[in-house]
Amino acid sequence: MESKQEEDSNEPLDYVLSYVDTLLDLKLPEDNTKLEERAIISLSSEFLVAGADTTALALQWIMANLVKYPRIQAKLFQGICGQKISYLKAIVLEGLSRHPPLHLPFPRSVIQEVVLNGYVMPKNAMVYFMRADIGWNPEVWEDPMEFRPERFLTGEVSDISGSREIKMMTFGAGRRMCPGFGLAMLHLEYFVANLVWKVARRAVDGDDIDLSEKDLEFMSVMKNPLQALISLG
Repeated sequence: MESKQEEDSNEPLDYVLSYVDTLLDLKLPEDNTKLEERAIISLSSEFLVAGADTTALALQWIMANLVKYPRIQAKLFQGICGQKISYLKAIVLEGLSRHPPLHLPFPRSVIQEVVLNGYVMPKNAMVYFMRADIGWNPEVWEDPMEFRPERFLTGEVSDISGSREIKMMTFGAGRRMCPGFGLAMLHLEYFVANLVWKVARRAVDGDDIDLSEKDLEFMSVMKNPLQALISLG
């Protein structure tokens, strides 16, 4: 960071502004001072590490569905070989809608009393919502419990930020949605593509791939960890 601060401010045209750059330039509104180095390190580490478990869980659920449904896995493999990534993106979105890594978001506080669908929400009440229930709502999705990536190829949903409509809230919605959702999507697409492209997976003989979750877990953990036979393509 010291070397970065000492660099000439005239960066080349192809320079890409990074998260650390924004922290180095940030000034605190209280006294117009810059962040200390330890604060920058802490914020950078949190940004990278905070989503490690949730991304790993999402990846496991997606791979479990690909093993359970070999037709989808084969179709994805053909798309990767043809450098067509639309189906890859659809599979990742379907996995996040069907199996959101976290069921509960951070709570929100009601700033003033309001009546919502006949229920009085008092001022300062803490509000939660169930992420998964939004993606499992049959009034919004056709056959929501079926793993069907094709639904994301028809334009039924393409906005996961909730800026136009809210049909899934894996990363929250609006201005205070998860700041790492772009990084999570990048990682999931990268790992799923490489895992399917390099190694074929199939269910162990007699194993139907149980997609049920453990009870009373903060995160959506598979009740029975995924087991699969692999073969090099």
